[in-house]
Amino acid sequence: MPDSTHDRSRQQKSLLTVLLMTGMFLIIEVVGGLLTGSLALLADAGHMLTDVAGISLSLFAIWFASKPPTVTNTYGYVRMEILAALANGVLLLSMAIFILFEAYQRLWSPPDVLAGPMLTIAVVGLGVNLTSMWLLHKGADESLNLRGAYFEVLGDAMASLGVIAAALIIQFTGWTLADPLISGAIGLFILPRTWHLIKQAAQILMEGVPPHLDVRAIETAMRVSHGVRDVHDLHVWTLTSGKEAMSAHVLVEDLSDGQHILKDLQALLRERFGIEHTTVQLESDRSSLLRISPGSNHKK
Repeated sequence: MPDSTHDRSRQQKSLLTVLLMTGMFLIIEVVGGLLTGSLALLADAGHMLTDVAGISLSLFAIWFASKPPTVTNTYGYVRMEILAALANGVLLLSMAIFILFEAYQRLWSPPDVLAGPMLTIAVVGLGVNLTSMWLLHKGADESLNLRGAYFEVLGDAMASLGVIAAALIIQFTGWTLADPLISGAIGLFILPRTWHLIKQAAQILMEGVPPHLDVRAIETAMRVSHGVRDVHDLHVWTLTSGKEAMSAHVLVEDLSDGQHILKDLQALLRERFGIEHTTVQLESDRSSLLRISPGSNHKK
């Protein structure tokens, strides 16, 4: 597994750079939206405001998650990144609904829009978004927290493209309805990705089975392992992004061979399923139990 301290440091640097760029451009976009009268620019500025809040939350979560375990929080604070991802998802969902509502209102009374300045600001915004996406791309594959920030910036990039399209249409045709229509399209684009992020975060908080793992396949593989007669009370869940955990009761043929059986099971779960944190309770009958946690990095 990658070094978590190094990953956190790299993620913090990327997020801080993105936060500074986004914060500076947010101010430019709000002023530009007010001066040009463009809802698309103001919608994008609103989306960027959620980016600033969400990325700040992501940075806080990474810092908090690096705190060591305590006697009251034996896993540490690794779940903070999942809470941050959920909060980012809720922010994005709220913003998408607001954009759709405003777009609907403007369909009936489209205002005058200054297409030239609108286009210039949107092009600069797209450059900021693409740079931010490049900085966050790698981390988005490793962390649900960064994936939330990446989706926010992706939504901004699509919004910037929409603003550019609206500005060009207004510039060359004078059709001001392009502004609210494209704003609505931006809102619709954000919704499904936001909903998927919220579902992922909720699945982890509910300690559901990670989507890339199959409990039945894990149970079958354990059952055919050397010395194992049966497996029951099998649970698999995610602690935080990239860290899965498993617990199970295993009925064995010979309890005296328990250390070898545990070693085989540990290797199986790590190499085939990528599960490092395992807690296995060995049973030879209902009155004789042995509880050992191979691969666990905390003490029971």
